[in-house]
Amino acid sequence: MSQDDDHESYGGTGQTRTRYPERPGDVYGGARRTPRSSSRSLVTVVGVIVLLIAAIAFANRGDNTSDSTATGMGSEPKSSSTAASGETPVQSTANGVPTGFAHDVQGAQSAAANYAVALGSTGMFAKSTRDSVLQAIITPSRVPGLEAALDKAYTAEFNQSLGLNPDGTAPTGYTFVSRTTPIGTKVTQTSAATTTVDVWCGGLLGLAGTNSTNPVTSSWFTITMKLEWAGNTWKIVTHSQKDGPSPVPGDDKASSADEMAKAVEEYGGFTYAR
Repeated sequence: MSQDDDHESYGGTGQTRTRYPERPGDVYGGARRTPRSSSRSLVTVVGVIVLLIAAIAFANRGDNTSDSTATGMGSEPKSSSTAASGETPVQSTANGVPTGFAHDVQGAQSAAANYAVALGSTGMFAKSTRDSVLQAIITPSRVPGLEAALDKAYTAEFNQSLGLNPDGTAPTGYTFVSRTTPIGTKVTQTSAATTTVDVWCGGLLGLAGTNSTNPVTSSWFTITMKLEWAGNTWKIVTHSQKDGPSPVPGDDKASSADEMAKAVEEYGGFTYAR
């Protein structure tokens, strides 16, 4: 079967679907699951997620406000949901994070996608760079509380549990990998002053290097951000994270530690636009 036969186009939408060999009784159509990572790697990833969620919940406590108008909730996605807006996403950066997004729904989605990347970066594991990230993406009134909450989460002991140095840097001979890649965005609530956006993401986390006990693993999660227009750009008021949606793992062979470290060093990130 040719590659063209494996992938079918959806009526001119540009989307494709992949057909896997059929297997009786297999609801996944023959897609095989890859072996699970070691228990220690799983505990590491879960530990990071639990600490982040706890810190976020602490910083966001007491905020039970909701927006007045909900859009797109419970409806099927339209054909335009994956189309580019054509708008330039940003004109500038602040502390290495894109800023100056358009004051519209597309700008809010672009902001949320780029902020998800920043929240999942290696810079979050060292206080000096973490504070710079927070000041660039969090609404000013929320920055002190979130800084304090994350200081309690990203401790020297926590960094060492990941195999890092106490200050959040990688040991000599290792490359620390922490990347978040937005897959798509969805606006769930909007009003004149605020917009709530869900960002579906894939993530990488771990230490690439010979004899690493915390190899780089992948995960899938959704970050929900409530944004407000402040300082001529969108800023995060509150944000939370949940697991999934997660696809069925494929049959890809895991790369070596050297290959993973080289890829991270050679491939830069993107500025994401809706």
